Amino acid sequence: MRELPKTMRAIEIVAHGAPDMLRPTERPCPRPESGELLIEVAAAGVNRPDVLQREGNYPPPPGASDLPGLEVAGIVRACGDGVSPSWLGRTVCALVPGGGYAEYCIAAPELCLPGIAGFSIAEMAAIPENWFTAYDHVVRGCRLMQGESLLVHGGTSGVGIAAIQLGLATGARVFATAGSDAKTTWLRDLGCTEAVNYREADFVSALRQATGDAGIDVIIDMVAGPYLARNIDLLAERGRISLIGGIGGVVADGISIAPIMLKQVTVTGNVLRTRPAAYKAELAASLHRAVWPLFERGDARPVIDRSFPLDRAADAHRLMESSTHIGKIILIPGLDEHDSSRSGISPRGA
Repeated sequence: MRELPKTMRAIEIVAHGAPDMLRPTERPCPRPESGELLIEVAAAGVNRPDVLQREGNYPPPPGASDLPGLEVAGIVRACGDGVSPSWLGRTVCALVPGGGYAEYCIAAPELCLPGIAGFSIAEMAAIPENWFTAYDHVVRGCRLMQGESLLVHGGTSGVGIAAIQLGLATGARVFATAGSDAKTTWLRDLGCTEAVNYREADFVSALRQATGDAGIDVIIDMVAGPYLARNIDLLAERGRISLIGGIGGVVADGISIAPIMLKQVTVTGNVLRTRPAAYKAELAASLHRAVWPLFERGDARPVIDRSFPLDRAADAHRLMESSTHIGKIILIPGLDEHDSSRSGISPRGA
């Protein structure tokens, strides 16, 4: 095992507020405690919850690092007591409760998944938060079946793209919404039967027409607020809605229980970060069994929009807030300070 440094570069939130509140700093390099691994971070994913944490609206759970960052990829450099030394030197990606915006990050072994041949380290870092979330909602929560229909709001987000690819792999007809014609064209190329520009058209009317008035079986929604009543209206009989966020607001107005009862609607949701460790460990094992073969066969792949140096985390958050990106935004500690790398974005992420 290589000797660990005493300190590391990291990005901290100096006060709640705008992206400028993300500042490079030097912190003591963490040491793994019993049952933990230490990962030398080669890449970290940027996610909407990181923005919420920066704003003061998504505090880390007790015991978690105060540094933002919910997913990393890199090499295991140290093991705590009770962890097999066979982990050392492995390339992994990991779901973490915080601390990803740093050169080193603590992770639980049961939430680390192996590298995939042909995947870049940025692509590996793009998997945990979004694919854990999408799999939990689409497959485990809503039990999407072959031949059903799936609607994904925010289809060009990292979790949206993951949900769409899971739907396609299941054999469902997949629909999506996005905020521009360029994005809806991209989503059709990805495999969506129809994609609706919500700025230009009413998605309920458009998708009723697209489904021959049959409605949608499963809806994955990160908007909530103004969308919930409209989603219920669009659902088919025994349809399911799963809430993964509340970008449009956490209070939904105009809800009538009549269509919920008449159509036997199920509305559910989940916040992955606060779930018990055992829940996330079982989810990781299930994801590995079901989704890693899709990655290995080339049937699914994360999509990277742009990578930034770690010290430019504020720029990464500005891009996230602009909603102009397609797919994931990645932080790379080893990237040149003045560089940012935009991927050649294609629907399959190649």
